[in-house]
Amino acid sequence: METISGDYMVVIGTRPEIIKMAPVIRALQENAESYVFVHCGQHYDFNMSQTFIQELELPKPDYGFKVRAYSPGGQTGRILTLIERVVRRVKPRVVVVEGDTNGVLASALAAVKLDVQVGHVEAGLRSFDLRMPEEHNRRLVDHLSSYLFAPTDNSRRNLERESVWGKIYVTGNTVIDAVIQHVPLAERRSRIMDAIRFKRFALVTAHRAENVDDPVVLKNFVEAFAEAPVPVVYPIHPRSRKRLVQQKLWWKLSGAENVQLLPPLSYFDFLVLMKNCEMIITDSGGIQEEATAQPIQKPVLVIRLSTERPEAVEAGFARVVGVEKRGILEGMETTLGEKRGLPKASPYGDGTAAEKIVEILTREAVE
Repeated sequence: METISGDYMVVIGTRPEIIKMAPVIRALQENAESYVFVHCGQHYDFNMSQTFIQELELPKPDYGFKVRAYSPGGQTGRILTLIERVVRRVKPRVVVVEGDTNGVLASALAAVKLDVQVGHVEAGLRSFDLRMPEEHNRRLVDHLSSYLFAPTDNSRRNLERESVWGKIYVTGNTVIDAVIQHVPLAERRSRIMDAIRFKRFALVTAHRAENVDDPVVLKNFVEAFAEAPVPVVYPIHPRSRKRLVQQKLWWKLSGAENVQLLPPLSYFDFLVLMKNCEMIITDSGGIQEEATAQPIQKPVLVIRLSTERPEAVEAGFARVVGVEKRGILEGMETTLGEKRGLPKASPYGDGTAAEKIVEILTREAVE
C-alpha cells in the first residue's frame, strides 16, 4: 500500500460526519493544505458511503475500511486498530474528527496513543443524559483533544466547566456551512417533491435507540403521527421499521390516511423536504441544527426528553416536547397556530465555520 502523507488527517465514518466534514475538506483544498482523507468504516457499507461522497463532489478517501464488528466495544476496538496503522503511516500533525460516534472516539484514541494531536469539530455538546452512547463518546473525545472547535458559546462554557486541557475556539457549526453549500445542488438534482401526496406536511424522523427500542414510546409516536393535525411525511430508518413490525404497529402507521411513509432518503432529497415542510418533528441532533440554516428556517419539535442543542430552543427554532402522544400533538397544534416568525440568524453560525477551523489549524498546529 502506497503511503500518502499530509499535515492533517480527516477521519469520517458515518453520513452525518461526511456532511459536516465536507466544508472542512473544501476549506483545506482552497487553502492548499496537505491532508489525508480516511473513512474509518463505522458504517461498513463503504460502497454506499463512497457514492454519497461522490454526490457531494468530494474526493475519494485515501484510506477506507469495512468494519463488521457489531458490538460497541468490538466496533470501537477494531476501528482503533485500523486507524492506528494509518496514523503510523501518514504521521499527520493533527487528526481531525467530528461529532460523537464510536469511530470518532476510536480515531481520537489512536491518535493520542501515538502522540498526535486531535482536533474535535463540534466540541462541547452535552445532553447530560448518560443513556446516550453519544454522550460518553463526545465527553471522552473532548478531553483527548488539543483543539476544540465549539459551535456556540454554550458549548464553550460546557468545556470550560469540565476544565478540558485543549484550546477552545468558538467557530459556529459546519452543518450550517454544509446546508448553504448543498441546498443549490439538492434543488437541481432532487425530484422528491413529485412523490409527496400532500401540499402541507410535517417532516418526521425518529430512530434513536432510547426511543424506538422502547415499546411504550414507539406506541406514543405512532398514535401521535396517525392523529396529527397536519399530514406527516416520515422517511423511515430500517431500525425503526424493524421495531414497528416487532411491536405490531407497522400496519397502524402505514395505514393512516394522513401519514406517508418513505424509504430512507438521499441527503439531497431530505434537504428539499426540509425546505418545503411546515415543521420538523425529530429525535436527531443534527436536524435540529440544519433547520436553523438560512435556506431552511423551519420550526422543530424535539421528540426526546432532553437535547444537546439548547441554542436552537433558546433562539426559538425548537421546543422539546417529550415522547408522549399528548405533548407531541400539543406541540404541533401550538406550532401551527403561531404567528411569530423565526429568527433571521442561526445560533450555529453564518456558514464560515470551516474557514475558521482551517485558519486556526494552520496558525496553531505548527510542528
